[in-house]
Amino acid sequence: MPKYYEDKEEDGRACGGVREDLRQCLLESPCVLQENKSPKQCLREGHCRSLQITFFACKRSVVSFCSVFSSASGL
Repeated sequence: MPKYYEDKEEDGRACGGVREDLRQCLLESPCVLQENKSPKQCLREGHCRSLQITFFACKRSVVSFCSVFSSASGL
């Protein structure tokens, strides 16, 4: 269950809450805890996929939002 809505330290970066949830999901996954693989390797193997998709969608929306403003300022 995503925890980005709960009290956490303020990240300040875009999509910080989802980033933290993805990190926690990976660190608590059986892939890391039982198989002793790195979180990066577990991510490549498809663990926590829904949070990964949510995080990338969030980052994509930030980039899209910034590009709208940069193209509008050139008018």
